[in-house]
Amino acid sequence: MSTDAAVMQFEVRPEPGPGKKLLPDGVMGMVIFVFTEVMLFAGLISAHTIVRSRAAGEMWPPYGQPRLPLEETAINTAALLLSAVVIFFAQRAFRRGVGSARWTFLASIVLGIFFVASQGMEWAALLGEGLTMQSSAYGGFFYLIVGTHALHAVAAMLGMVWAWLRMSKGTLTQSQFSTVQVFWYFVVLVWPVLYWKVYL
Repeated sequence: MSTDAAVMQFEVRPEPGPGKKLLPDGVMGMVIFVFTEVMLFAGLISAHTIVRSRAAGEMWPPYGQPRLPLEETAINTAALLLSAVVIFFAQRAFRRGVGSARWTFLASIVLGIFFVASQGMEWAALLGEGLTMQSSAYGGFFYLIVGTHALHAVAAMLGMVWAWLRMSKGTLTQSQFSTVQVFWYFVVLVWPVLYWKVYL
């Protein structure tokens, strides 16, 4: 068999093209980021649980420390959960190209701002009652855990405001909206766990 005949037997195939993406790049990046943040909060909650269990038989919160406002924070929690429902409908309307998506999205932002502002007022009241980072492990864990969540909430709110401004100009893409939405869902869904572990 000649060399030319041997070469003819090999079929030349085109190189495979890029596969279909499971998620847009921005959304995938945010999902990975959220996963790392879940680990952060899991570590904080674990440390809080260990310290609290060592205080078994003692008062928790310690004597002389103010009690956390359960009812007021429950209202804030309801507003936060409602904002997640509202942003879900805003995303659906945006996908269909409905003009009302902008106002629905704005309602979700307003609910988020209400939550952050209410938590800020709660902090100011607790500081006035003597609960500080240095007052006890109880106070230290409260401000560390809730403060870390507050930083995430503020960052998410800034992202939502940025997305709303782009939506108002007609330059927001579906991928950008979904990326912001994933981060906000993380902020919303981690909060009931923190409320249960820290406040109750």
